[in-house]
Amino acid sequence: MSELEFDSLRRWPDLESPDLRAWDTADTLILDEAGARLRGAVVVIGDEYGALTLGALGRGATHVRVHQDRLSGELALHANSEGSFEGSFESLPLTPELVDGATLVLLRLPRSLDALDEIAALIARHASPDVVVVAGGRIKHMTVTMNEVLRRHFGTVDVTHARQKSRGLIARQPLTGTLTEPRRKFHADLGLWVVATGGVFAGTSIDIGTRALLGSLDRVAPFESAVDLGCGTGILAAALARQNPTASVLATDESAAAVASATLTALANDLAVTVTVTRDDAASTVAKRSVDLVVLNPPFHTGAAVHSGVSTKLFEAATRMLRPGGELWTVFNSHLDYRPTLERIIGGTRQIERTPKFTVTLSRKR
Repeated sequence: MSELEFDSLRRWPDLESPDLRAWDTADTLILDEAGARLRGAVVVIGDEYGALTLGALGRGATHVRVHQDRLSGELALHANSEGSFEGSFESLPLTPELVDGATLVLLRLPRSLDALDEIAALIARHASPDVVVVAGGRIKHMTVTMNEVLRRHFGTVDVTHARQKSRGLIARQPLTGTLTEPRRKFHADLGLWVVATGGVFAGTSIDIGTRALLGSLDRVAPFESAVDLGCGTGILAAALARQNPTASVLATDESAAAVASATLTALANDLAVTVTVTRDDAASTVAKRSVDLVVLNPPFHTGAAVHSGVSTKLFEAATRMLRPGGELWTVFNSHLDYRPTLERIIGGTRQIERTPKFTVTLSRKR
């Protein structure tokens, strides 16, 4: 697949921008380094919008097993693939089935070293002994520690020459005894466990924005149904379920790592019956006007790019779900000043708490 052909790939339309495209030079470097190995079955991990998967099919792969953490990436891959490529692909979770017997894995290096450790351990344990992992990324997002993480799980790790501000790491000779487990931490001040898989934001810690929102939850109005929108590890959902054991609480996120973590967090706190966890794009499957309360700590970036569209999309999801008079409690970086946007999309908004870094607001559905 040429760069001209790559230009036909589109991001999922929630983030349209002339500065955001569906591929970069790290994708072409990975495909070039894979070379003739692409003739056959291929595993792809971390493909943002389909460039690696469709590029592999365009260069001779007959079938691709692919894992994308973000659901919007999966939707974009399917949209970009329509009628354009021979061969087939299937989307799978980050489980042994994904890499079982694989001889070639194409990997976009994740930012998180814990995520890389989890992925490398899975490949080393379940792929073919002859597996070759061709990993790559933008140099500005790579560190030498990534090489060290791969060397925990593979006998050899080679570094490619840099090309157009991208670089590759080639790993071979898997060390099959390696294993990683989800991390667990008990937060005594909350009386709750947090369980985190490798790729989830903040790991087992609780970021200060979420802490600010947690500190305000005792002031929410009585509720029978609540949604933790963009749930991450599910700590907000767990806190709401503890606060109101008779309520129906949904934790939802488009990240597969987040959904796995929130599920484990609910189990660790004996809340698996009370808290339902789903992978969904902006809670699209939740019925309109069906929810009393939404809590949200929205991201303000996609990948490396700061982009307000992420938060706006989640505010719009909240107003769709909320019953008239229902409440959205959200926290955001104070300098972003989302209050006018919240008032426009949701309804009357008032400040609950403000520090130099974070602001907590309550918006009531008009």
